[in-house]
Amino acid sequence: MSKVIGILAGSLRKESFSKKIGNALIAMAPDGFEFKVVSLDDLPIYNQDFDDHNQIPEAYTVFRNEAKALDGFIFITPEYNRSVPAVLKNALDVGSRPYGQSVWDGKPGAVFSNSPGNVSGFGANHHLRQSLVFLNVPVMQQPEVYINKSNELFDEKGVFKDERSRVFLQKAVDAYIVWFTKNA
Repeated sequence: MSKVIGILAGSLRKESFSKKIGNALIAMAPDGFEFKVVSLDDLPIYNQDFDDHNQIPEAYTVFRNEAKALDGFIFITPEYNRSVPAVLKNALDVGSRPYGQSVWDGKPGAVFSNSPGNVSGFGANHHLRQSLVFLNVPVMQQPEVYINKSNELFDEKGVFKDERSRVFLQKAVDAYIVWFTKNA
């Protein structure tokens, strides 16, 4: 039975670089693994009242059940104002509740950050790692995955323009699989 790894892209934009990277990773899954993109598009902002008063939005239930069934996660984040986009932080919050029922607990993760600029989402990468530590997600340490010039990675069909970028991401995926196997 294959291990299923969720890919969470922290951007809602249709032409999101994070979504393009996530879609490219699907083909990089080795035998025995399946990579699956988890949509964050319809998650309402987390409000504890929903859980406390048993008025849980259907989108929360769908997301929590999907994430709970996954074996690990690759988080792909752009950087917004030197931090994590709200949609990705919201997904972490929704999945961490109700208290004691976190979908993230103990599942191996990796953080791939990206930016059209040269800083490569460094701030978002490290902010996301802080949240994942609290959520008890063992996060791959090496290689660190910072992707600069993400706006130049793909052609109009979503195919890598540069073989070096594809090879870099494949090596990162391979390292994650080793990390996953040691920590699952």
